Amino acid sequence: MQELLRRLEHQLELLLAPIALMQLVALGLALLGAFAIGKRVHATDPTRKISDAPGFQNRIAEALFIVTPHIAALVLTAALGGIFHLWKQEAAILDLATTLIGLLLLIRLGVYIFRVSVGDRAPIKGWGNTISLVIWSILALHTLDWFEPVVEALDSIGIRAGSSKITLWSVLKVIFTVTLFVVVAFWLARWLERRLMALQNVAISMRLGLAKSVQAVLVGLSILLGLNAAGLDLTTFNVIAGAIGIGLGFGLQAIASNFVSGFVLLMDRSIKPGDVISFTGTTGTTTEGFGWVQELRGRYIVVRDRDGVETLVPNQHAITNPVINWSYTDPRVRLKLPVRVSYDDDPDVAMTLLLKAAEGHKRILRDPTPVARLIAFGDSGLELELRFWISDPQEGVNNVRSDVNLLIWRLFKENGIKIPVTQQEVSVKGRKDA
Repeated sequence: MQELLRRLEHQLELLLAPIALMQLVALGLALLGAFAIGKRVHATDPTRKISDAPGFQNRIAEALFIVTPHIAALVLTAALGGIFHLWKQEAAILDLATTLIGLLLLIRLGVYIFRVSVGDRAPIKGWGNTISLVIWSILALHTLDWFEPVVEALDSIGIRAGSSKITLWSVLKVIFTVTLFVVVAFWLARWLERRLMALQNVAISMRLGLAKSVQAVLVGLSILLGLNAAGLDLTTFNVIAGAIGIGLGFGLQAIASNFVSGFVLLMDRSIKPGDVISFTGTTGTTTEGFGWVQELRGRYIVVRDRDGVETLVPNQHAITNPVINWSYTDPRVRLKLPVRVSYDDDPDVAMTLLLKAAEGHKRILRDPTPVARLIAFGDSGLELELRFWISDPQEGVNNVRSDVNLLIWRLFKENGIKIPVTQQEVSVKGRKDA
């Protein structure tokens, strides 16, 4: 602290010299002129039109718009310094100011380029001037050879917490280091997001979920690395972190399981947006839980049925339970229609009519050809079954069943084939001594 005060006193003595005061007045006029120029340019507000049509030329125009005050200050300060040199006057302050203003100009351009590379949705948007001033202040202290005295002064201000001492410098160091690591993490997350968004085979919601998950992991990791790089001892947080981790592990077990299941579904591509699936405990062509996969999200699958109802199925359910994917490798599926006819009718004629009913529908495939089978001799009649294939289950299954059943009913009526109704006889016998 004493070293800093001593340097300040020495600099004040130098600044009170007449030639130094003249340079300070000239520097003030240059800065006021730059401020007026920047305010006049900013009054036109062209950034809105520029941001509406992003491109290389528009980015250059936006960058020039942002650094216009810095350029004006640099030109005016350098011009006044040149005038002082022509007059054979001392111009050390103006020369140093020219160097520092040029440094600020380069830093502001670098921050703008970094912000553009991260994206317009980055959290640092709108903080360009603040970030630039912070970085410039540190580099300016190095340039003026004042960095070490300022660090010593800040390090002398603090409080003791047990065996360690918390100083103003240590707090600022932690904040700056963590912020730097977080900014780099956002830049990496943005780069990975662009790569993920280029995966056209993955649903947009899943791509966004993955991008947000990657960003959260990178930011969390950057905070830990920043604290460690700042010299903060993280071992004291092990017990607390362990307890929190155990609690979160039990409390968020189901959520974590669904997220992991979502990554598994994404990687093995067993279920994709557009697939026709049904959730059931038995195999076959049952349409229980029948619907179309609309989206694959981080925690659940969006399945839309034919009634327009969207069901949110947890990813874990699709991993641990049987799921029928009607369009996994081959969209063709075989449907079976059971039909019962009377023992008084000829089964050959009935099966011929069944095949005729299948031949009349446009959605039924000709290869493989439909077949009719006599399955069993039932209690009420002969159990027949019509089997046929369709290639577009996404257009519905029960509508095909309904159309074919209606045609079978008409053909049976026209040809006198009866569909027996199950009948039961109940006899009631009374007691003799009643």
